[in-house]
Amino acid sequence: MFPALTIEARSKYPIKLIQKLLDILILSLAFSGAYLLRFDFSMTSDEAQKAFIQMLFVVPAQFLILRLCNVHKFIWRYVSLPEMNRIIMALSIVIAPLLLLRFCLPSDFHLAIVPLSIIILDYFLAVIGVVGIRLLRREIYENLRRAETVSSVLEKKNVLLIGAGRAGVMTLNEIKNRRDCNFDIKGFVDDDAAKLSSVINGVEVIGKTENIPHLVRTLDIDHVIITIAEASREDFQRILEICKSVPVRTKRIPGLYELLQEKVIFSRIRDVEVEDLLGRSPVSLDARSIEKFLSGKTVLVTGAGGSIGSEIVRQLLCCRISKLVLVERSEFALFEIEREIIAALPSTEIVSVIADVCDESRMRRVFERYQPQVVFHAAAYKHVPMMEQNAAEALRNNVLGTNTVGKLAGHYRAEGFVLISTDKAVNPSSVMGATKRAAELMIQDLNVRFATRYVAVRFGNVIGSNGSVIPTFKKQIKKGGPVTVTHPEMTRYFMTIPEASQLVLQAGAIGKGGEIFILDMGEPIKILDLAKETIRLSGLKPFEDIQIVFTGMRPGEKLSEELETDKERLTKTSHSKIFIAQIAPYPREEIKKALIRIEQLCHTEDDSMIRVFLTELLPEAKLETTMLQTKPEIQTNANKALYNLAS
Repeated sequence: MFPALTIEARSKYPIKLIQKLLDILILSLAFSGAYLLRFDFSMTSDEAQKAFIQMLFVVPAQFLILRLCNVHKFIWRYVSLPEMNRIIMALSIVIAPLLLLRFCLPSDFHLAIVPLSIIILDYFLAVIGVVGIRLLRREIYENLRRAETVSSVLEKKNVLLIGAGRAGVMTLNEIKNRRDCNFDIKGFVDDDAAKLSSVINGVEVIGKTENIPHLVRTLDIDHVIITIAEASREDFQRILEICKSVPVRTKRIPGLYELLQEKVIFSRIRDVEVEDLLGRSPVSLDARSIEKFLSGKTVLVTGAGGSIGSEIVRQLLCCRISKLVLVERSEFALFEIEREIIAALPSTEIVSVIADVCDESRMRRVFERYQPQVVFHAAAYKHVPMMEQNAAEALRNNVLGTNTVGKLAGHYRAEGFVLISTDKAVNPSSVMGATKRAAELMIQDLNVRFATRYVAVRFGNVIGSNGSVIPTFKKQIKKGGPVTVTHPEMTRYFMTIPEASQLVLQAGAIGKGGEIFILDMGEPIKILDLAKETIRLSGLKPFEDIQIVFTGMRPGEKLSEELETDKERLTKTSHSKIFIAQIAPYPREEIKKALIRIEQLCHTEDDSMIRVFLTELLPEAKLETTMLQTKPEIQTNANKALYNLAS
């Protein structure tokens, strides 16, 4: 007659029944305890009778309100702060009718009038009892689960957490709540003297970073986890040097930019990587200006599947835009970023467009259909040596493509257009750098012609971007070497992908039109130092386990990059990390002639003529008019000599 219940379903009923009976028992004991405390455990028979009668309607009322507030739907072993708040709220509701009876009923109904002291005592005892039994159940469950996992599968590893701040507490809580985690937290280490000897969630702050070697030896520590989300480069290197002095494995939590929704995911606690040594200060954004710039608008991003373009897309999801149009030539790259965004924020309207920014008719249809109000132009060819061999394509994509998209943004009355430029546009020595500088000229010209606000943003190398140096080093190390460096004295500016993308949004928000913004890139870093640290963090020794070879500078490369020319003046903006390069735009007639000539050169594909043209267009350019053919030479002994000289 009745459908059969599964074993799992049948098992839940007695558990829920037992839990409800326990609540009734606790509420009854709380009310009885309140009377006993009120009368100092010495009650007359009349008082006991009165307490019993009142308990017959107070306890059912409390139980009913708990039911109406869905308290009994909570799973006890997972109870947390929201559930505790719901219990407190439910029991607080019962106080109102009791007080109403207390002050409104005549004295003839003395049996129904609960004394004020009893109401207050009963409330606190009931809260302690109902919440406490659930917390006890959770604690028993967590202990049994950890004991079961560790005893059956994992061997415990003693761990120190470096940093007792918010990120450290989040890490501690995540580790404690993981069933598959075999870390046994022995203590925190923090250089804040005020935190020493304090206890956080059962774990003591037992020393400063200088005490790490002693603590590792005395506590038999296996792992050290750096739980400082905002560590500077100097602090990171200092901590790593201390950890290197003792046999301990060093890990770290995700950086500040990776910490989403104030959570630390255990699976993302990782080994220290060379990117961590480049420590950048966290970006402080003017959220109000960015919201005004982007909120409720249709935003189009070209090159949406690339390193910078995809990160701009991720950052835009936090800006409450109404529609996001992703333009990308690579089908696979577009599919990947679309899938990621839909999974992260399915409510956002996403439009994925396969298109080439150089195809004006295709891009015109895109602008006509979607009417974007803000455009971020990240589509570009960026690899310096490759563009030396493909100058016509670099000119077509980086200059004509930029002019095409920018012109359409003006025709269709977009409010803002942001070009992603590069520090290689300063005194360009490569075709790539020269074409990006020419793209900046196009933007400045368009800013005069249209009401749209056009700006360009320059920055240097981006850590972890496609084809960048660190992923290349890791691949070479994985193959057993050698690691190739072009020159022992070569330096570059570096910043993280999220930092660059956030500052791009900020620059777009504060731009009035026609500016070329330059981001604060910090101090330049030697590529050789990056190579050595990448090898060391792989557990190997440079020049012993893995060779470093110097291949010579490639065509178009500089020994060091520049952020501004001698003729450019930098002025401050409202943001401490964004500056404006004061660069006068070219006359309109000169730009028109340049565009005609560029189109002709793209059709002829004469690389030498393209180099001559770019040198004539950009007096500051330092291009070779003919491409140099260089053959890398690898000589281990000479490399060691160069390394010793560089050191």
